[in-house]
This record gives sequence, C-alpha cells and structure tokens, in this order.
Amino acid sequence: MFTLPVRKELFWDIDMQRFDQEKNARLVVERVFNYGNIDELRLILKHYGRERVKELIVRAGALDPKTLHFASLLLNIPLEDFRCYRKMRSQPARWH
Repeated sequence: MFTLPVRKELFWDIDMQRFDQEKNARLVVERVFNYGNIDELRLILKHYGRERVKELIVRAGALDPKTLHFASLLLNIPLEDFRCYRKMRSQPARWH
C-alpha cells in the first residue's frame, strides 16, 4: 500500500492500491527526483533516510541530466557512481 503523501500523478502508471512503497523504494525515489517538488523530496529523505536514498538513487535507471547533477550535488555523490551516468557515458554520441 502506498501511504506517502506525495502527488499520485507521479505514479500515473501504477495501481496504487497494490503498490508497495518499501519493495519499490527505488522507483519512488527515482520518480520524486525526476518529477517531484522540493517538499516531496524532503519527505522521501525523511521517510527512507539519507543513506538509503543515496543507495537507491545511484541505481536509478533514468535521470535526466539536470536531475542527475542535482542529486549528485545534494547527496554529495560523484557522478561516476550513478548507474545512469555510466550507461549514458558508454553510449556513442548522437548528433541530431
């Protein structure tokens, strides 16, 4: 069950009645970092704790560049520690 007081719109594709916020903590952290506001960010830091958020955010599958840099600065984590950063760096440059 999802009981965190964050906007349900962040989880538009999920059945909130069956969603386990502890089992799926990485998804919660990733969505709040990508789409949440500062109050929701504070809430997840308080709920999960700073160290757990750090462990979860570095495993995020996708963070946009601005969010990635923000998370790196906020949590004092080197960019190279983020899975999505390493994945992005291994991709060949694409010119549009």
